[in-house]
Amino acid sequence: MRGGGGEPVSFARTIRSHGCATLPPARIEGPPPVYRRHLRVGARIVEVAMRERAGRLVAQTETRLRSSEVERLSELVARMFRLSDDLSPFYALLGRDDPLHWATQGAGRILASPSVFEDVIKTICTTNCTWSATQRMTAALTELGGGAFPEPQTLASTPPSWYAGVARMGYRGAYVRSIAKLVASGALDLEALRDAGPTADDEVERSLLELPGIGPYAAAHVMLLLGRYGRLVLDSWTRPKYLRLTGRRRAADSSMRRAFARYGPYAGLAFWLFLTRDWIEE
Repeated sequence: MRGGGGEPVSFARTIRSHGCATLPPARIEGPPPVYRRHLRVGARIVEVAMRERAGRLVAQTETRLRSSEVERLSELVARMFRLSDDLSPFYALLGRDDPLHWATQGAGRILASPSVFEDVIKTICTTNCTWSATQRMTAALTELGGGAFPEPQTLASTPPSWYAGVARMGYRGAYVRSIAKLVASGALDLEALRDAGPTADDEVERSLLELPGIGPYAAAHVMLLLGRYGRLVLDSWTRPKYLRLTGRRRAADSSMRRAFARYGPYAGLAFWLFLTRDWIEE
């Protein structure tokens, strides 16, 4: 449980790092905490239980896997926990008098999905709706995918009537189906966003904003999941939570950005940690 710079990684904080991490096909059990979800490993769908054991990240499945499948599973888990990311420069900013110094024990790693496609679609399912509606939509997607998150080809070939009648996605259904068609046809490579250079935030943001159903909030949210921490995720949950924690009656988005500007490229991550510290007990 060490990051790319040798910094500590908190398993408990990572699996609870954001709400989408708990959406189907994933769930958290425990204590001690276990993160379970179905993953596509080659041609098979397997349930994987991830936990911390003796300071190491362990992924187990009751299904006997071939060596190539074990290698693939290891790649997926490492990608989800972003183990190659180096958060040590961010931790170095957090002096002992910084209100976020507690995060240096391993908080701040944002759990990703196995694919950028899944993160984009799930983010669209969080827009302008209740959390229970988001859970309903992602549960329907998981059922469509046979227990795992569906592949782009599956969503592209699913008729609009399913999005409207089964998943009850409303206007989001057309956006999801459109993005799936682009990815399935090869016209859109969302996974390439993961490999964009470290200074390509503006380019990545523009690419996301060009997608149907992705506005400033959704783009910032996906960028957080991509390990691009400069944008603040500002929506109907983060704004009131900020006011509640600071005791303010109102605050413009610009003032919130200024409040975290000292963290530079980690401003959005600092903002998120400020809001979510109370999600688990110390």
